[in-house]
Amino acid sequence: MRTDTRHHPGFAVARCSLAPGETLTAQSGSMYACSAGIEVDAKSSGGILAGLKRAAVGGSSLFLSHFTAQGEGCWVDLAHRLPGDVVAVDVTPDQPLQVTQGSWLGCSPGVEPQTKWAGMQNLFGGEGGFTLRMDGAGSAVLGCYGALDALVLAPGEQVTVATGHIVAYDSSTTLAVRRLAAGRTIRSLKTGQFLVCDFTGPGRVFLQTRNPKALVAFVQESLPKPDAEGVQVSEGG
Repeated sequence: MRTDTRHHPGFAVARCSLAPGETLTAQSGSMYACSAGIEVDAKSSGGILAGLKRAAVGGSSLFLSHFTAQGEGCWVDLAHRLPGDVVAVDVTPDQPLQVTQGSWLGCSPGVEPQTKWAGMQNLFGGEGGFTLRMDGAGSAVLGCYGALDALVLAPGEQVTVATGHIVAYDSSTTLAVRRLAAGRTIRSLKTGQFLVCDFTGPGRVFLQTRNPKALVAFVQESLPKPDAEGVQVSEGG
C-alpha cells in the first residue's frame, strides 16, 4: 500500500493506493471517497470479543471496514473527524506503535490494531488506560486535531507534553505522568496545565498542536444557558 497525503495541515487527507488483491483496514467512518473497483466489507477483526474490547476500552469501533482492490489503480481516501493533519507512520515487528483513542484511521496489510493496556500513567494522564497498538510490518494512517509534530528522541532524551496532545508513540519510549509544577497542586492548577507527560527515548512521539477536549469545553461554554425558568438564553441576553 502506498499512502500520499494532501491539504496539509488544516484539512489533510490520505489517499491509500492499493495493489490488486490488497486490503486496507480502516476505522469505521474514516473513508470519505474511493475509486471504482473497491470491494467493501465490515467485520469485527479478531472476533466479536476483540471487537467489543476495541469499542469498550480502546475508543475504536466494534466493526472495522475492509477495502479490497479488485484491479489496478484502486484507491481509498481517509480523513479524520476533526480538522487537522494526517500522516502515515511506519510500523515494524520490533517497534509496535501505541495510538491514543480517536487517532487511528487505517493500516496497511501486515499491520494489526489490537487494544492493549497502556498503564496507569496513561489513565491518569487523560489519554485513557488503553491504546490501540499497531503490531506487524507496514504503515498506520493517523489523524489529529491541528498540525502534527513528530519528535524522534535519542536514548535518554526527554520531552514534556501537555495531556490531550498525544497522538501516538513507539513502545520503546517510557512515559511518566506528573504535575506540571512538581509537588505543587495549586500552582499546577494555576498554570492551566495540571498534568503533563514526560516521555523518555529512544523512540518517536507524535503530537497534535490542538487539544480535542479543550474544543469540547469551549463549545460547552459557548452554548446558550437556561435561565431560572429553563428557557435557553444566549450570553447576550
